[in-house]
Formats: sequence, structure tokens, C-alpha cells
Amino acid sequence: MTALNNQAYVHLKEMILNNELSAQEIYSETKLSRELGISRTPFRDAMHKLVQEGYLDIIPSKGFQLHQLSKKDVIETFQVRAALESFCTMEITKQADTKKARALFTQLEKIMKHMKQIMDTSASIEDFQKYDFEFHARIINYFGNEQLQTIFDSFFYRMKRLATLSLSHKGRMDDTYQEHMKILNTMKNGDVAHIYEVTLTHMNTPQRINMEDVASY
Repeated sequence: MTALNNQAYVHLKEMILNNELSAQEIYSETKLSRELGISRTPFRDAMHKLVQEGYLDIIPSKGFQLHQLSKKDVIETFQVRAALESFCTMEITKQADTKKARALFTQLEKIMKHMKQIMDTSASIEDFQKYDFEFHARIINYFGNEQLQTIFDSFFYRMKRLATLSLSHKGRMDDTYQEHMKILNTMKNGDVAHIYEVTLTHMNTPQRINMEDVASY
């Protein structure tokens, strides 16, 4: 991408991630690019890149809108997460007694304290979600494997949308906190026999909730 195209891409992507576009609205490419002060060609290139990455859908003869999540999106997202995170938590559990793993556990414990504080005060889904993702990102980034990080990051938008849906269900925030604590404690204890099951449980529960959410669209 050219520098101008990349600027348009970053700008439009930030608007999406900051919830500045409505999922119910169809946007005119020409109108929005003019409002943003971005010329049409770089805006179009940015838009098509975001379509490829699953952020947007093209509506023929009308414009574009935020990608409408499907059951296929839910299944694929959780399959990828389960594959990545079950591998990572298993390997971290095997290294539980190492200095590197103990440093990670300290970081995760701090994250859990922030999540508990949010639960006990504002119960803000947006604030809770930030620490939720940080918890998982720390686990993925533990190995410094850029390919793992790239795959995980490419699903960020879908994960954010799905987490917002699931956390809006009564009791799901507390369940998420408890599931995180179980993953953390299982890793800390070096419990290789149970970490895979514990990790998958945390994947499967919100997947079932999200399948119901998407079916109700």
C-alpha cells in the first residue's frame, strides 16, 4: 500500500474499532470519504483491504457496512482461538517453574485484579473487554512468535464483536473471570493433565452463546 492508502486504511480501521460506525447503517463510499477528507482512490483501496480482512461487507449499488457476523464466523473464530491458545497454554504449563513463565503469571495476576475491580464497580463491558483481550494476548505473545501474533491479531475485530455480545449476557462477565482464573491457576500449578480441557472450556462456552446471538440477528 502507498503511504496515502495506508493512512486511509489506518483511519478507517480505527473508526471501526472505536465503534464510530453503526452496524445497522449502509455507508456511501463517496460521501464518507468526502466527510473524512480522504480522496476516493485511497479510501476505496482501504475499504477493499478491510473487506478482505473481514471488517466490512460491500453492498452492491449501495455502499458498504460493517461485516455482519455469521455462524461460520463464530465457528471459524473459535476454532482458530482454540488451536492457538490450547497450544500456548499447554506449553506455558510445561514451563511453569521457569523464570519466564513466573513473570507471565505475575502479569496475568495484575490483569485479573483489574478485571475484578471493574466487576465490582462499573461493570463496564468495554473496560472489562480490554483486560480480557490483554490476558489472552499475553499468553499468545509469550513465545515471541510473530506468526502466532499475526494470526491472533487478524481475528481481533471478530473477537471484539463476539466478546461484546457474550459479555452482555447476565453472569457472563463473572463466568469469564472465573474461567480466566482457572486457566491461570492450572498453568501456575504445572497441571499438564488438565490445561487443555480448561482452555477449551473457556472457548466452548462463549461459542455456544455467540451461536445463539448470531442466530437471532
